[in-house]
Amino acid sequence: MAAAVATRKGETYKESAKKKDVRLMNIEAAKAVADAIRTSLGPRGMDKMVAQADGEVIITNDGATILNKMRVEQPAAKMLVDLAKSQDVVAGDGTTSVTVLCGALLRKSLELLEKGVHPTVISDAFGRAAEKAVEILTDSAIPVSIEDRQALLRAANTSLSSKIISQNSALISPMAVDCLLRILNPQRPDLLDLKDVKVVSKPGATIDDSEMIDGLVLDLKAAKAAAGPTRMENAKIALIQFQVSPPKTDIENNVIVSDYAQMDRILKEERNYILQMVKKIRASGANVLLIQKSILRDAVTDLSLHYLAKAKIMVVKDVEREDIEFISKTLHCLPIAHVDHMRPEKLGHAALVEEADLGKGGKVVKITGIENKGRTATVLLRGSNKLALAEADRSLHDALCVVRCLVQKRYLIAGGGSPEMELSYQLSQWAKTLVGMESFCVRAFAEALEIIPYTLAENAGLNPIEIVTELRNHHASGRRHHGINVRKGATTDMLEENVVQPLLVTTSALSLATEAARLILKIDDVVPTR
Repeated sequence: MAAAVATRKGETYKESAKKKDVRLMNIEAAKAVADAIRTSLGPRGMDKMVAQADGEVIITNDGATILNKMRVEQPAAKMLVDLAKSQDVVAGDGTTSVTVLCGALLRKSLELLEKGVHPTVISDAFGRAAEKAVEILTDSAIPVSIEDRQALLRAANTSLSSKIISQNSALISPMAVDCLLRILNPQRPDLLDLKDVKVVSKPGATIDDSEMIDGLVLDLKAAKAAAGPTRMENAKIALIQFQVSPPKTDIENNVIVSDYAQMDRILKEERNYILQMVKKIRASGANVLLIQKSILRDAVTDLSLHYLAKAKIMVVKDVEREDIEFISKTLHCLPIAHVDHMRPEKLGHAALVEEADLGKGGKVVKITGIENKGRTATVLLRGSNKLALAEADRSLHDALCVVRCLVQKRYLIAGGGSPEMELSYQLSQWAKTLVGMESFCVRAFAEALEIIPYTLAENAGLNPIEIVTELRNHHASGRRHHGINVRKGATTDMLEENVVQPLLVTTSALSLATEAARLILKIDDVVPTR
């Protein structure tokens, strides 16, 4: 009997006051961050206005953006910021959910710690529960084909439902799906790089005026200083990385000119130099020049623009260094580093290059009818002001990420809090088959998952306790796809309502949230260094 009592004593965990305080401080800080963005979860979630130090204002309900801009000092709270960033990289969506989930897991682990459960036991049980949860989700997922455009659209619509621009989802969702299908290489579908989708944002119109361009849009103007052409049909495009201007010395030095004859000679040499360059460019057959931005000296001078205009060559200058790769991939041309390397085979061919006037939004250069176009896509986003444009850009990025998730892991699951509720029910049942402390911890993990449907109901102004209880009943009766229908204020079958999300978004959220919670749990001291 005495031995039995002794083993029982060892089961509960008594920790020193300092370790308890450190753990409590970490968990409370992380919970505070999770609670700060909890209200922006779901289609009825609130938006946050982020005021930056430089006076810039951002209005968004994207978890990763809010946390990124937050000034967080506490180390454990910073882990939650990194957690949202990780989810943004892996899945691109579900950044608010992952933070809220982590906060709920920490809240439950705090209750377990107060009851005397050892942190390592909690951590290991949470790890097992997360693995089991991913397994359950994968079994209940619905396989989807990449050719099924409607399934991709439904997933993109669900992602956009919680954004400010949800009323424009009929325009943005097809745009996101078409962009990804255009850049998708059927031979290597897992290598989808979102850098191949270029988004050009211009204010001065409504979001409804946004369009996907079959070609390329450059947020630049054509150089008109010497009345050069601003429209070119049957364009042969050269992407050049050298300057069409007189050479300068490598080091700062002065040349003193004492008489006019010498002055004339210098100017004549400059003219000849530029003329030779223009002749070489003309000889290659190029009639449109895209010139990379130069730091060391002017990319073009008034004189060179004059000669280029006479040669009927359209000039677009100040192309950014990071855009060079995208442009060469789209136009199927090679960047040219020196004028002697100008050859016809290095040029890109397009039916039309023109400067388009967007009204108050300024001007852009549009290149359409590109021959041998690379696997890239361009979207011209319009918006009434900078805030709406920035949020539209973030929302489009989220929709793109969701479709990318579906391409990489071709499974769909229901949305609206139904997967979390189903997991909560299944894990509670599984916990009954386990013994000892582990069963206790897995049940706590299952209860923590209910935070998602609870928060969805709370943010929609419904009665969360009533809705979650009703959901629990549905799932216990085997209706596994039931979730919260925010528009009707009731619980309905999410698949019938077309509320679906990629499996990858939920599984990565679960794994990452559990990992972060376990990491914070294991810390028992903070050691400052000099």
